[in-house]
Amino acid sequence: MSRKGNGNRSGVWLRGDEERAWLAYMRVQLRLNYEMNRQLQIDSELSLADYEVLNALSAAPSECMQVTALAAQIGWERSRLSHHARRMERRGLVRCDLAASDRRATEITLSAAGRHAIVKAAPGHVALVRKLFFEGLPKDQVGPLSDALEAVYEHILSHGTLPGPSSEV
Repeated sequence: MSRKGNGNRSGVWLRGDEERAWLAYMRVQLRLNYEMNRQLQIDSELSLADYEVLNALSAAPSECMQVTALAAQIGWERSRLSHHARRMERRGLVRCDLAASDRRATEITLSAAGRHAIVKAAPGHVALVRKLFFEGLPKDQVGPLSDALEAVYEHILSHGTLPGPSSEV
């Protein structure tokens, strides 16, 4: 990312402030994902990936979404979601069916067991996020951090390659 001592910094490497912010973000993101995944597996036998799918479905109208829309919502490729949803279906957390409105599309629906799993997992997950993320962040920085992350997210949606969600849920 940067080359300390390299005199040629012609835009190839991150500037000092950019590098500091990027490495801080990467450390937080990687460690937080590890901690959330570990907590979810221990407390509720769900992976962080399971939780992301269940959370998005639980917020969707009718607790059902087409694969393409759900993949865009959670920022995954369709193939990754399809494979993961099939594994979740074998565990009884979701149902995967052809969409009634378009028999070429697959819908993923939250099952009763999936609803129970997300409701059971949510309190521990929220407690961990509060403890590890928000307790380490001064209260007056929550708003500015939210603003900054939302701006970055919108920029990624505008300039990235993965289709964005059709509408935020």
